[in-house]
Amino acid sequence: MSEIIKTEAVVLHKIKYGDTSIIVTLFTKDYGKLTAIVKGGRNPKSKLGLIVDTFNHLQIVFYKKDSRDVQLISSADIISHFPNIKTDLDSQRYAQAVLELVKNLNVEHEANLKLFNGLVRIFSLMDESKESAAIIFARFFMFFLSELGYQLQLEQCSGCGKKELSKSELSYNYELGIFCIDCQSNVIESFHISAELYAVLICLKYNKKVPEFGVNFIGKAINFMERHLKHHVPDFKGIQSINMFNNSNSK
Repeated sequence: MSEIIKTEAVVLHKIKYGDTSIIVTLFTKDYGKLTAIVKGGRNPKSKLGLIVDTFNHLQIVFYKKDSRDVQLISSADIISHFPNIKTDLDSQRYAQAVLELVKNLNVEHEANLKLFNGLVRIFSLMDESKESAAIIFARFFMFFLSELGYQLQLEQCSGCGKKELSKSELSYNYELGIFCIDCQSNVIESFHISAELYAVLICLKYNKKVPEFGVNFIGKAINFMERHLKHHVPDFKGIQSINMFNNSNSK
């Protein structure tokens, strides 16, 4: 027997199904990630099909049945649809990268209220456009690593415990953490971190304003976090939303 559930959700992904329906992947406030169908959602007259669209933050009602993998959405109302993201290519690219991380790396049916609120918050910030989409995404990526249990250890040297690390070249080992210039010769380096990159990573981790020079290091900060995640999650192949764009630009 189905249970009627009302909850908030963000639409992570959407594909065609059959002649008239759509299948969507949702990240819900109370039930985590789940897959659902909108029957008749591709019909031009279907208001529900238009509402249940990628990026949208919704209030949904669905029929939950534990014995099936795909739940049935019966109604939805828009809470936020983030129009500015959808009209700016750079914002779209990084917003899509946010959806990609949540869709591919979160376990089905595992609720995470902090992550749900963080997802809605990051889209609100991108929509307001008060900071570059790349920086906002990098902040989310740092937060997301922590939520997955792969938080970056940046506070002190893993060798000697030194806490003042801001004025020298550093090494990072994906298993052990960060090492100062005096201790780095004793460990295999996974990633070299310059003083400038370190300053940017600290700003991202503690939600501080990124200095003007730091804008040029955001790409490297994202690359570092991506490689860190690849090390801990072997099945993770990188953030395709960003990498595909970069590859197309380099041709």
